[in-house]
Amino acid sequence: MRVFTVSGTQVHDGLALPRQLPEQGFVWIACSRERFSAELASLQDALEHLTGRGLVDLHVSDLLNAQLPSRFDYSSHYDLMVFRRLAQRSPDAASMGTHGKRPGPPVLNRIDTSPVGFAVFDRVLLSVHPADCAVREAYASRLLASTHAAAQPTETADLRSAGARGVPSSPADMMLRIVSHMVDSYLDLRRELSRQLDHWQAELLNPRARFNRWDALLQARLALHQLEALCDDQHTAVQTWTESLDTWGVGQDKAAEREHELLKIRSRDVLEHIDRVVQHVRRLEQNTETAVQMHFNVQSNRTNDIMRTLTALTAIFLPLNLIAGIFGMNFEFIPWLHQASAFWWTLGSMGIIALVMGLVFWRKRYLARAGE
Repeated sequence: MRVFTVSGTQVHDGLALPRQLPEQGFVWIACSRERFSAELASLQDALEHLTGRGLVDLHVSDLLNAQLPSRFDYSSHYDLMVFRRLAQRSPDAASMGTHGKRPGPPVLNRIDTSPVGFAVFDRVLLSVHPADCAVREAYASRLLASTHAAAQPTETADLRSAGARGVPSSPADMMLRIVSHMVDSYLDLRRELSRQLDHWQAELLNPRARFNRWDALLQARLALHQLEALCDDQHTAVQTWTESLDTWGVGQDKAAEREHELLKIRSRDVLEHIDRVVQHVRRLEQNTETAVQMHFNVQSNRTNDIMRTLTALTAIFLPLNLIAGIFGMNFEFIPWLHQASAFWWTLGSMGIIALVMGLVFWRKRYLARAGE
């Protein structure tokens, strides 16, 4: 468990649950799902003391559920956001085959995700992460780095004006920044998806190779469908959150109105990033489907070329077989049967017939190579 007290541009990192809120700012309590389950009573007591209200039992179950999809819910005292992030994978996971061996060409494994839950109070943010969550550590490091940079007099004004890189102004702002950081990992995943699917498309369209990795291609398409379903859930959750912002009572306070507007802008930015991932996934699915159709069209054209060539050769040898069949009849009187030059005249006639028919078929491109 890590506890961050954010006051203005100052951030203090600690391990103990706070007993009071800062005069200005808010508190971020970040803990793992196991720690949340073990210290649920003390966390509920701390939330009661800090905000006057603890978590609802159903929301506690949602935060403890490792299989929960991305979703948004709310109560009269806080909002609940569950957002699935990409799970940590080993560097060689994407290149390992189904039996743990390196097959050479890349294999797209099933995309593994884990939920991260956020309980957003007015001045408290509670986040529940998987064990050893890289998202929490990465954002905590960025937050502390922003604090150290804000201590430099020459950069203070710039950091205050650049809200995207400065210290968050509210728990909702911090939640959106962490969610945006998780969405960025999905954007980074696009490069790996593109690289692997480009490989399979090249294999499908290679006329000199016989493609037999349909299991890997099917696995890649299933991973794309899974990613699209994940993004749809994420989009619905963030969209519902964005719509709930309209119900917030801002009043006539200019600072609160500006902060509310920044939350809307940041929410729309997260939605735009999710839409970019969905559009890229759908484009990859369409390209893969097109490559598969082109592969079957190429195979069909290749089969047609082979059948055309075989048909032309059959047509060439058909009159030769007819001549051989006639002179192979068991009749006593057949023209040229007892002449010494009859064999050579017949053989020459058969050769001329085959040559003429071959030239005719070649001119009509019945015997041309594929692609000519």
